Amino acid sequence: MADYTIQHDRPNCIGCTACAATAPAFWEMGADGLSNLKGAKKNAEGNEELAIEQKDYAVNKQAADSCPVNVIHIIDKAGKKII
Repeated sequence: MADYTIQHDRPNCIGCTACAATAPAFWEMGADGLSNLKGAKKNAEGNEELAIEQKDYAVNKQAADSCPVNVIHIIDKAGKKII
């Protein structure tokens, strides 16, 4: 079971590239200029979601912290939003 879930509110992304620069193993820029969470699935709200392990937390937390519009969220396995 995953330790965390990353949620990306892609429609509100401004395409600043901070996440892709910080965590290129997880984030890339799409042809439309917005970021994509690699390997993610769309949830019921239309946001991208990806389950990650503890070892991938720090780099994705940095990516979330670097986002100027706060569209990257990390939720722990208890359902608590960390960022």
